[in-house]
Amino acid sequence: MPAQVIWKTPLGQVLARAHNSRLTALHFLDQDSPPEPATDAGETAAQQAANDAVLALARQQLDEYFARQRQDFSVPLHLAGTPFQETVWQALQTIPYGQTRSYQEQARQMHQASAIRAIAAANGRNPIAVLVPCHRVLGAGGKLTGYSGGLWRKQALLDLEQPGLFG
Repeated sequence: MPAQVIWKTPLGQVLARAHNSRLTALHFLDQDSPPEPATDAGETAAQQAANDAVLALARQQLDEYFARQRQDFSVPLHLAGTPFQETVWQALQTIPYGQTRSYQEQARQMHQASAIRAIAAANGRNPIAVLVPCHRVLGAGGKLTGYSGGLWRKQALLDLEQPGLFG
């Protein structure tokens, strides 16, 4: 079974999973649509140790992020979804710390201007919160919308990333 760990953050408890030396899930335990339960089995002791190291790195970097000591993440990720979802999640990772995009801007960036709703749906299925920053995408006119971890968390993450606060 993939390694997993739960820890407390300033915005609530998160559950993180790793498999094959990559982070496969990170979500708030009370979020609307948590990732599907892990079903893989049969890892060696070396694979388990590698997964544990990835989870420790994820925790360290997320703790640094919440302490305003980190803007970028280097945790190896495995984003498993449809090819379209994976493209959407890759586009999310190009949004710089402290900046936001609208769903329409994300659709234009992906050269899929007519796919705004599909892109928003894929954002909502993002399996790795915070590190894949779907919280940086806003609705039309800067409206706070669409975050499975709760709009209050989305606002808290955006507030954390405000320019000038990074220490």
